[in-house]
Amino acid sequence: MLLYILKRIVYVAPVALGVSLVCFMLVHLAPGDPLTAIMPVDATAEQQSEMRTIYGFDRPLPVQFGLWLGKVLTGDLGVSIATGRPVLGEVARAVKNSLILAAVATLIGFALGSFFGFVAGYFRNSVMDRLASAISVLGVSVPHYWLGMVMVIIFSAQLNWLPPTGAGPGGSADWRPDFEHLRYIILPAITMSVIPMGIIARTVRALVADILSQEFVQALRAKGLGEWGVFKHVVTNAAPTALAVMGLQLGYLLGGSILIETVFAWPGAGFLLNAAIFQRDLPLLQGTILVLAMFFVSLNLIVDVAQTALDPRIQRA
Repeated sequence: MLLYILKRIVYVAPVALGVSLVCFMLVHLAPGDPLTAIMPVDATAEQQSEMRTIYGFDRPLPVQFGLWLGKVLTGDLGVSIATGRPVLGEVARAVKNSLILAAVATLIGFALGSFFGFVAGYFRNSVMDRLASAISVLGVSVPHYWLGMVMVIIFSAQLNWLPPTGAGPGGSADWRPDFEHLRYIILPAITMSVIPMGIIARTVRALVADILSQEFVQALRAKGLGEWGVFKHVVTNAAPTALAVMGLQLGYLLGGSILIETVFAWPGAGFLLNAAIFQRDLPLLQGTILVLAMFFVSLNLIVDVAQTALDPRIQRA
C-alpha cells in the first residue's frame, strides 16, 4: 500500500508542474495590460517602464515563469496589484471560506443523492424510482445561479427567514460554526448541493442496479442472507465509485463556485477570482487559480488512495 501511495505521488509531480505552467500562460495570454488598473491615465512612458520593471513584466515569459515558480515553491505568491497585500493571505482566507461552503454543500448533496440513488436502484421501474430519478435530473438541469436568486427572493426578500448575502453579521468575511453564522451558509450551501445531489443520485442508482443484478447477490440470497446483509454488501461494492464521484464534486464546487459566491456575496475563492478578473490583478489571479488547481490535484490523489483502501482490487489492477 505504501509503495502504491509513493507511486501516485510521483505521478502527481509532473501533473502539478503542467498545471502551474498552464495557469501562468493562460493569464499572460489574456489581452490587456494589468498595470493600467493602478497607473494614472497620464502616466509617462518612463513611469510605465518603471512599473513593469518592479512587477517583472519587462522580462521574457520563460524567465518570468521560472522566477514565479521559484517564489511559489517557497510559499510566496506575490503581491496583489489592486490592494498591495500579499496574495497568499488573500487566497488563504478565501479558500478557507470556499472549502467550508463546498464541504457543507457536498455533504448535503452526498446524503440526499445517496438516498435517492439507493431508493431508485432498489425499487427499479417503480413510482419511487421514477420520482427519485426525476429529482436527480431536475437537480442537474436547473441552473444553480438562477436557483440561488430564486431562493434569495423567497427566503430572504419575501419570508425574511435567512440573510441573503455575506458570511456573517455586519458583512463579516470570517465564518464561524455558531448559530448566527450558520444562518448565512444555509442558502448558498443548499443551492450548491443541488448539482452534486443529482450527479451522485444518478451514479448510485446505476451502481446499485448493476450490483443487484450480479450473480453474487443472488448467491447471498440463496444462502439465506437477509436484506440488511445484502444491503451492506451493496454499499461496500458501491462505496469506491461513490466516494470518487463525491471527491470530484468537492473539487468542482471549490473551483466552480464563482457564480454562487457572487450571487450570495460569499467571501470565497470564486468571489475573489471574479474580482481579480475584473481588476486584471495578475498576481492575485495566478495565485487563486494555482491554489484551486493544486487543491483539485491533491483531492484526486486522496480519493485515489481512499478508493484503493476500500477496494484492494484497484491496487492489484
